Amino acid sequence: MATLFALLAVVAYFVAAASMTGRFFHNQGPNRMFALSIAAIAVLCHSIFLGDAILAAQAGQNMSITNVLSLVAWLITLSMLVSNSLLPNVILLPVVFGFAGFSVLASAFIPVEHIMHIELRPGLVVHITLSLFAYGTLVIGFLYALQMSYITHQLKHKGASILHSSLPPLMLVEGILFKLILIGTILLVIAQITGFVFLENMLSQGYVHKTLLSIAGLVVFIVLLAGQKLWGWRGKQVIALTILGVMLLSLAYFGSRFVKEILL
Repeated sequence: MATLFALLAVVAYFVAAASMTGRFFHNQGPNRMFALSIAAIAVLCHSIFLGDAILAAQAGQNMSITNVLSLVAWLITLSMLVSNSLLPNVILLPVVFGFAGFSVLASAFIPVEHIMHIELRPGLVVHITLSLFAYGTLVIGFLYALQMSYITHQLKHKGASILHSSLPPLMLVEGILFKLILIGTILLVIAQITGFVFLENMLSQGYVHKTLLSIAGLVVFIVLLAGQKLWGWRGKQVIALTILGVMLLSLAYFGSRFVKEILL
């Protein structure tokens, strides 16, 4: 049954992504509400599949790298759908839907396990939850940074014609980007603090690289926010630092686990 919901989610995600992409190339393309409705169905099927994939393990919770990646994709997709009426994210949705679809495929068909007992450690639940929300928020910020880069490129090469396109104003995207980075950085700070408070192995041999990479990513985002506030950083500096910060956090969260669970 879990596999069925996984396949339904994948198909719905890809149909929604194709529908949203069609709107960029054809004025009379698939209806936007149709694409968003299909995406909502995908999110529902995805959540049912995740519940089974993570909680069905009899010895605990299966927090494998593929399940965690799928959970992050689910959080990002749900957030983007909920905020769709308030934030300019239409151009980002096909990427988000496609990524979510591939994450479900990986979770369903790559046989890896990482059993945990988070129900016995409330502090660990708090740390994992904050870390996931921090990472998801900053990844959404990363997507807005890419959108900002694309709009900047279009402005330089097409000039005033972009004013009549479906792309959102650059200043609006930039403002959303900094708000997302601020929220994500605050969550990341709290997640790091809870890690040192509730966990005993943050600096042990097996986890020290994760901790150091996470702190390095946090420093990058703090520097970015300070640079924007004190020196008015914009454009390439902001985009480059956002990408660097997300890369460091991705290595911290998934790097070693990819080697241990997938390659070895």
